[in-house]
Amino acid sequence: MKPSTSSAQFVGQSTADDLMDDWVFFSTESAVSQGLEDSRDDQEAEDKGRFKDKLVSAWNSVKYGWTLKQKSKFSKRSPVFMLGKSYELKDEDQQHFRWCFASLLWFTYRRGFRPLPGSSLTTDSGWGCVLRSSQMLLAQGLLLHLMPPGCTWSGNQRVVKDDMDLMHSVNDGFSSSERESKRSRHLSWGSILDRPVESTHRRILRWFADNPTAPFGIHRLVELGKSSGKKAGDWYGPSIAAHILRKAVEAAVVDLPNLVVYVAQDCTIYLQDVRKLCERPLPQHWKSVLILVPVRLGGQDLNPSYITSVKKLLMLECCIGIIGGKPKHSLFFVGFQDDHLLYLDPHYCQPTVDVTNNFPLESFHCKNPRKMPFSRMDPSCTIGFYAKGQMEFESLCASVNEAVSASAETYPMFIFEEGKTREEARANTPTHSVTFLQRKTQLGRVDTNNSMDEFVLL
Repeated sequence: MKPSTSSAQFVGQSTADDLMDDWVFFSTESAVSQGLEDSRDDQEAEDKGRFKDKLVSAWNSVKYGWTLKQKSKFSKRSPVFMLGKSYELKDEDQQHFRWCFASLLWFTYRRGFRPLPGSSLTTDSGWGCVLRSSQMLLAQGLLLHLMPPGCTWSGNQRVVKDDMDLMHSVNDGFSSSERESKRSRHLSWGSILDRPVESTHRRILRWFADNPTAPFGIHRLVELGKSSGKKAGDWYGPSIAAHILRKAVEAAVVDLPNLVVYVAQDCTIYLQDVRKLCERPLPQHWKSVLILVPVRLGGQDLNPSYITSVKKLLMLECCIGIIGGKPKHSLFFVGFQDDHLLYLDPHYCQPTVDVTNNFPLESFHCKNPRKMPFSRMDPSCTIGFYAKGQMEFESLCASVNEAVSASAETYPMFIFEEGKTREEARANTPTHSVTFLQRKTQLGRVDTNNSMDEFVLL
């Protein structure tokens, strides 16, 4: 380092002295003191972060805890549609509906898990609701993929009134002595399932555990979100969540070698792309596929014209739910009655569960169905479908296409198109582009300049 030419030089001051003037020296004691202060500041910031996490978790527990105990009112005059099934809320069918709803896997905020990647956060309370809704959608697809056909944990697998508050059924299949020997607690979910079904049920839940090794746990989803510019504590939109699920399933090929995920682009399902994902050389069968379709059904509010199509989609057995909700408040939609959506709410904050052993299942199931008006639905959402094989996929295309074209007032929510994504054309498309949607003999132009959350405005 050369001495500064602009510095005044004193008589008798050597060049070495000039060099020394360019440096600031601290004593050993002051350096240690500075390090301790920095460490103390870091510790204070970390303590504040933890305190904030606990405060947010406590608030969510209070805010949403009491709402879970409230029961939405359902009309006995209208059927309830849930994931392709219809329920008349009379007599035995009412209990059948309650049982099927409580059988759905429910993922909520959790607290007390290991810190998330790149942060000191030990809870997702206040920001992770979209990821939890995404977990519920994926879990529903895995149930269809891995459980025996038609298995809804109902029919002959009846349950007595237990800690999930389900009503007693005549055909419960358990003796009174069996009911009394459940380790000093009420009948658990695991004990009412036959062993193969219980084993699969627990295996699926372990995949969603709140630890870094779980393929679909919150830690893994946050890690995969980094490539989309997201980190722990950020808001995740339904579109980004769809791509995170795709990456997670791709990485879990050892556990799920026969399942792939396709995410629609620009409200279009390209059939050739789906077939390329699913096809395998004979005599192997097609891979099963989860199809995720991010859409935006309006501007700031839901366009009422799409309500009919949303209803028709939820009436299809191939539909596995909708990642949606209210603005900045994600919910998992599974059905409807009249003009109200049926949903599972991820906002209740619960302690994390250790899934290494014979863990309790109760916190992964919700006993009380909740409803909200369609008019409060956020237009940004991702719709999910599942096809077991090629025949199911062709059937899905026909039934879904009919459902999304149900309204004569609007263009379809999304479309099916032969061919594949034109990646080169996409790369050369200007930022301010127009997406064309084909409907019957008409062409609709959709301006995407003001699209929010990476969705195409319809």
